[in-house]
Amino acid sequence: MRPKPGPGLAAMPIVLGMLAALAAAEPVRAATPPGQPAEGPGGVGDKAATIVKRAVGRASAPTYLFHKAGPAPSGGRPVAVFLHAWGAPNPQAYGAWIDHLVRNDWLVLFPRFQEVNRTKPSDAPAIAARLIKSALAELAADADAKPDTGRTALIGHLAGAPLAVHIAADAAGTGLPAPKLVFAVMPGGIAQDAKSRGIPLGELGTIDAGTLLVTMIGDKDARAADAAARKILRDASSVPPERKLFVRALSDDHGFPALTATLTSPAGLDAAYDSGPIKLPPDPPGEKPPPFRWSADMALSGEQTQLVAQINNARTDSLDFLAYWRSFDMAAAAAFTGKDAASLKANPAFSDMQRWSDGWPVKRLGVEVPKAHSPASPAAAGSNPVNAAGNAAARR
Repeated sequence: MRPKPGPGLAAMPIVLGMLAALAAAEPVRAATPPGQPAEGPGGVGDKAATIVKRAVGRASAPTYLFHKAGPAPSGGRPVAVFLHAWGAPNPQAYGAWIDHLVRNDWLVLFPRFQEVNRTKPSDAPAIAARLIKSALAELAADADAKPDTGRTALIGHLAGAPLAVHIAADAAGTGLPAPKLVFAVMPGGIAQDAKSRGIPLGELGTIDAGTLLVTMIGDKDARAADAAARKILRDASSVPPERKLFVRALSDDHGFPALTATLTSPAGLDAAYDSGPIKLPPDPPGEKPPPFRWSADMALSGEQTQLVAQINNARTDSLDFLAYWRSFDMAAAAAFTGKDAASLKANPAFSDMQRWSDGWPVKRLGVEVPKAHSPASPAAAGSNPVNAAGNAAARR
């Protein structure tokens, strides 16, 4: 017995036609973030170049150096000193950024100022300064490396940020060239006082007045980094406000993968920059190491261990290309040509993060030139919330 035709059977061809049309349609894809520029600030650079990767100093205290193979330009190479987060002394954790720099003609110095679980944070500034000075002296006559110390920039990440400003403040006393740019990213690890755990800031009022000082944070886990960044800018009293810049990178989940401005996002793994295969110069024969005395602040805290794990697994994305790398490149160009931070803020390209693949703009960088700061009274300084935030920052 045949079923009688009804409205359900009559509609079946229409339903089947709609399903076929949906099956033939293109799948819906999320917008993708912008890629790395081919050239210019944040750009790819010379991808065909061979990169020299070696170490100077000694096996127990090396400085890794990276530059393009072949003779340096006639004016030498600008010098970027890269100061790592506490517990991350292998340059491969920052290999993507280092690769970007060297392919754009920088000489990168990566001093290994820390032996994990054997170095006190309070000793790090003197160790790093000694390594940098020794490396520059050894490379002065090297025609391929050829450091142009008149174009020196310091990059510091997490605990490397207060280390960078400490080194800049002590440059005259340690015989180091005054950096034209200090680029302090996600600053943390600052010791509140001489007895607390962390990197001592030192007296930042001695930083050369011609230095361009940029602090940069993200909007994730930002409270301590924000306070530390503003403290650095405030304490560097000899640097005029128009030569200071506070920059904030913003997370953006408009597309996939999302951009997340965490404390560890400036890192970017590139195993080609692993320190393991780099041959270290030997220690002088017969020289005995100084006696070792362990202290609790040498050991990584639980939070530091987590951060190091994230740093060592970080991948690059648009935040690296357009926020961290490009901001540094533009700041260095300004610093080396005598321009100030106000010129960067006034340049709309500095804060621009380009667009997602569907044309939607990526969230722009927040950029501030800090106002001139009046010194607080001793009583007010004791209640400053930066002091409390410094305790949290010291754990980085």
